[in-house]
Amino acid sequence: MLLRQLVDTSSAVAETSGRLKKIGLLAECLRAMDPDERAIGARYLAGEIPQKTGIAYATAHEVERATLPASEPQLTLREVDQRLEDIARLAGPGSATARKQQLGAMLARATAPEQTFLARLAVGELRQGALHGVVVEAIAKASEKLAADVRRAFM
Repeated sequence: MLLRQLVDTSSAVAETSGRLKKIGLLAECLRAMDPDERAIGARYLAGEIPQKTGIAYATAHEVERATLPASEPQLTLREVDQRLEDIARLAGPGSATARKQQLGAMLARATAPEQTFLARLAVGELRQGALHGVVVEAIAKASEKLAADVRRAFM
């Protein structure tokens, strides 16, 4: 799935006040993902990433401001996950500069809305009103499982 589809869903969720409507939007997005993308997508929709990237707010903001956006969506969920994994693996002397460069390279492949989403996601500042509880409900709806079973598995 293109990151743009997830970003569009995230924006729609942020603009929606009803919990059931948010769950419906998230479930629809999750259903559209390939099975191997769903864990990645669910985390991103909950505003978290599994990697410890070491990217600070100031760095993300600076790189976002300095990077021209792509004109067309091209980033996929798998590519973003791999790039964040690569950033998380950086360590030692020069790693802060390398993280900044790799974040810039990823953001250069992102459209303006994707850049904003990624910069906020990377530092844990994505605020869209879809916390774990709402995403768990959406996973249940998308998979046609009982919400209680999905909550128990999540825990």
